Amino acid sequence: MSVFTRAGEASRKLVALVVALATAAALMVVGQGTAQAANRDWLRADNSGYCDWDAVGLWVQRCDVWSPAMGRNIPVQIQPAERGGNAGLYLLDGMRATEYSNAWLVDTNAARLYAPNNITLVMPVGGAGSFYADWNSQASLSSSDPVIYMWETFLTQELPAYLEQNFGVARNNNSIGGLSMGGTAALNLAAKHPDQFRQAMSWSGYLNTTAPGMQTLLRLAMLDTGGFNVNAMYGSIINPRRFENDPFWNMGGLANTDVYISAASGLWSPQDDGVRVDHRLTGSVLEFVAMTSTRIWEAKARLQGLNPTADYPMYGIHGWAQFNSQLERTQGRVLDVMNAW
Repeated sequence: MSVFTRAGEASRKLVALVVALATAAALMVVGQGTAQAANRDWLRADNSGYCDWDAVGLWVQRCDVWSPAMGRNIPVQIQPAERGGNAGLYLLDGMRATEYSNAWLVDTNAARLYAPNNITLVMPVGGAGSFYADWNSQASLSSSDPVIYMWETFLTQELPAYLEQNFGVARNNNSIGGLSMGGTAALNLAAKHPDQFRQAMSWSGYLNTTAPGMQTLLRLAMLDTGGFNVNAMYGSIINPRRFENDPFWNMGGLANTDVYISAASGLWSPQDDGVRVDHRLTGSVLEFVAMTSTRIWEAKARLQGLNPTADYPMYGIHGWAQFNSQLERTQGRVLDVMNAW
């Protein structure tokens, strides 16, 4: 066999090898794409049998998760990670949370924002006025319609077990964020459960709930929200549980947590033009209170050696234009910390 013949055969073998490798790589990519799509394309089991496709679309499932602590199913809207990643992002609602949907899918669309990303969105439904806490006793003043709130137990024990089993969300790889009441709860839960939450974000939250006058403001807000008794949450004004569940006093638990806090000035801006004047007035006051408490919290946190990222927009009221802007602003931060691009 001549040198040229051997060279020709070697060349053909090399081409065949390259083609085979390219084909295998293509098949791997196709297979991976199919697996990625499949992670979102099927309904998981829940306590009623199977989750339902949520009306919002975007692969969001509405799942009934049984809570032994509250003695009922808790609806949770869940968007699985695009490629089956094990990171989770809990998004908490505000004071007037409804039993219909988490507001992050109604007043804005968190599912659309995070649709391309490898993180599971976890959006519990309900909990109006609860601060997502374990209450000492029933929340409502009415004995004929008792409201049992054991949200901390649900969010840190019952729900994580369900998410791990059905959505592959790790119990120790989560971010948590919330607006207003949910911002308070996000920092509380992250400080008390640092093994679960690697990141915490408060958007216009109230971060000094034991400050003078806050008990009265909370009492009025809860009565207006659902006729709830603020003393049923943590007890009287001198009960130690009030201080244990105040972000101002438990911030030491955030020493190894990525923390982001924000609140605007309360001044109106063009983005608030579509809001009713009375709602703008209320929103200005609420945002100013949130901004004041957030700045006080930040000052103490830095004295304790924490290094939170803070954002105080010059304009903005306590409303969805402000909350949505913060959701978008922090998306990259969430994906970086959680390694979930």
